[in-house]
Amino acid sequence: MNLSIGGWDLLILVSYLLLVILFGLWIGRGKKDLDAYLLGGRDVPWWALLGSIIATETSTATFLSVPGIAYAHGTGDLRFLQLALGYIVGRILIVWILLPQYFRGNMFTAYEVLDRRFGGATKKMASLIFLVTRNLGDGLRLFLTALVLEKVIGLSITPCVLILGVATIVYTFFGGIRSVIWNDCIQLIVYLGGGLLAVGFLLNELPGGWDQYVAYGQAQDKFRVFDFRWDFSETYTFWAGIIGGMFLTLGTHGTDQMLVQRYLAARSQAEAGRALICSGFAVLVQFALFLLIGVALACYYDQFPPLEAFGPKDNDKVFATFIVEKLPVGLVGITLAAVLSAALSTASSSLNSSASSAVSDLYRDLKKETSTDRSLVRASRRFTIFFGCCQMVIAVVAQYFSSSVVSHALAIAGFSAGILLGLFFLGVFTRHVQQRDAFCGLVVAVAVLSYVKFGTEIAWPWYALIGAATTIGIGLLANVVLPTKRFVEPAREEDEFRDGLAKTEESTG
Repeated sequence: MNLSIGGWDLLILVSYLLLVILFGLWIGRGKKDLDAYLLGGRDVPWWALLGSIIATETSTATFLSVPGIAYAHGTGDLRFLQLALGYIVGRILIVWILLPQYFRGNMFTAYEVLDRRFGGATKKMASLIFLVTRNLGDGLRLFLTALVLEKVIGLSITPCVLILGVATIVYTFFGGIRSVIWNDCIQLIVYLGGGLLAVGFLLNELPGGWDQYVAYGQAQDKFRVFDFRWDFSETYTFWAGIIGGMFLTLGTHGTDQMLVQRYLAARSQAEAGRALICSGFAVLVQFALFLLIGVALACYYDQFPPLEAFGPKDNDKVFATFIVEKLPVGLVGITLAAVLSAALSTASSSLNSSASSAVSDLYRDLKKETSTDRSLVRASRRFTIFFGCCQMVIAVVAQYFSSSVVSHALAIAGFSAGILLGLFFLGVFTRHVQQRDAFCGLVVAVAVLSYVKFGTEIAWPWYALIGAATTIGIGLLANVVLPTKRFVEPAREEDEFRDGLAKTEESTG
């Protein structure tokens, strides 16, 4: 399918990329110390954090693949929204259980909680898990965005990856987290606006307009939301959404440095909690918008079949094809800018949080005697370039594999989210589990999840629950059956940790 866009649309696209870079450079100017570069001076208003959280978890996979879920012939509907319900429950639990831990002390990363409870080795292992899975998943998301550029500007995958990757590296490198957050807010407006423009145009193109859209959706059962079957192989059921989605969010939003970094940039714990809970409801509305776009696409192509029919594996491509083939001049460029907005917001957040974790959890410990604030900022910028290059390499290599990008990216997130969540729960809710026991849980959880992924038909929303339960269960078992020799865990530090937790529980009611 060979597509291309006109000169005006290409100009809009290029201008948008340049404006994003220039705005990032301007908003992030003068950020010299580590606290300002990685956490925005801990003075970011809650509503900006809200916009950044939403934009950060919205990648090109959301913009293009979620409409494809509702578009799918025979199976497409709104059941994906059940996951969003679990996301809301998970956020509430994070505010109650995990968020207080991050505001005890002057922390830079989520994994410093594990350092305080278990020791430096656990912190480093958790950080490495985050770095590997985050950059692998976001490299795949970068590949999906490059696929769109490949179709619309006629370049091959590799130069498209370079264009996107370099643009993201530049404004993240110079501006730090403040540049990322404020660019996220702009990108949120752009991609939501692009989605609304696209669905408005779709409805206008239908001869029967809104009435035809509703009648088609009802006839094809496209507006179905709930599925109460207990089937662990089905991805979009109520139980997979509520339970699996809750545990996935507890992991991704409760232990993933990319999101925790935003909470730490807030003016207070209360403002961070407000932004996080509000984001859950906003994401529910956002998912509904993109799913309804998918229903509109199905209705449109049912009446006006494409010259080249979409195959069962082409659902991710339907919305992108419609944008380029059917939208008028100008609107194409705006909507494609919206696609890039979704991609850049996730990519920039990924690079900055990866640099934050690498410097705070790994590099700073190695350079403890010689590091200064200025040298740590320089190191953060070098890591930004390094992880940007890693993601570009992953995106280029991904073109040689055929798979559903969104499924694999979310499955990878489920792997790390569940394991890290299990480690955090062992640290917060147990008194005697040691670093040795936590490591045992982690290793077994990796093996169990690998078997679940490649040896069973269990759907990916359950991965986080399985990973967390395995890590916790094996950690507790190891503490009981392994030799009773106690490793380095000073009683005073542990008592202080438990006292702090008790105070947190009292303050949260």
